[in-house]
Amino acid sequence: MIPDSYGVGIGWRPEIAGFVAELPGLRFVEVVAESVPATGPAPPALAALRDRGVAVVPHGVRLSLGGAEPVEPERVSRFARVAELLDAPLASEHIAFVRAGGVEAGHLLPLPRTREAVDAVVANVTRVQAELTVPLALEPIAALFDWPDDELDEAHFLNEILDRTGALLLLDIANVYANAHNRGDDPLDLLDRLPLDRVGYVHVAGGAAHDGIYHDTHTDPVPDVVLELVAELSARHRPPALLLERDGDYPPAAALRGELDAIAAASGHPRVT
Repeated sequence: MIPDSYGVGIGWRPEIAGFVAELPGLRFVEVVAESVPATGPAPPALAALRDRGVAVVPHGVRLSLGGAEPVEPERVSRFARVAELLDAPLASEHIAFVRAGGVEAGHLLPLPRTREAVDAVVANVTRVQAELTVPLALEPIAALFDWPDDELDEAHFLNEILDRTGALLLLDIANVYANAHNRGDDPLDLLDRLPLDRVGYVHVAGGAAHDGIYHDTHTDPVPDVVLELVAELSARHRPPALLLERDGDYPPAAALRGELDAIAAASGHPRVT
């Protein structure tokens, strides 16, 4: 688990590598695992961060942990090698599927919240954990729809997966807001039913509403309602680390610094800017 002192971090992307390198108080970053050459060496910018004591966490997007088929062994081995290459304190992936029957979706797709789906996720997570030498954190995704045959609500679904695997929770607070908004639920109800002491770290990202549907875009500023949820979460159990996710339409450096400062203020962690 990321130590409490790691505080506020940012998703490392080549487009903002210079900005990230100049953050004086930075203690951790996250990188898309599939973007790192598994045979090494680590990209120079990431190696420089690691050498100055910044933890680098690989975040997988292609394992398809929720797929009905077993995770592909070569993908699991590559994921584990990247975690070792980066000397990561933990690694993370999504509770989702990205392929079925050999067809690639190109997106993270939600699972039906059924006991059969729980079994599939648990089996695949167990396979990944067998190769990893560090803890694995699981991220529930933002879903634009629910399957009609759901048997479990989201809290029950997630708790069963976490309990059976012993995995940590990567809680994306923007996804919590998006799902609650789109389902007409209260996001605090979910926070009150999740094992917040199992949170490895937290994602904070921006989004936008279109035609009444909130989209988790990662290309818009973090809205106030998401920052308010960060404060609510931190009042219940302050997470050990929070990470700003931005995947495009990068704003000027001053705006990124402002978002990092806002996350620090909402969570009670020190500023890193």
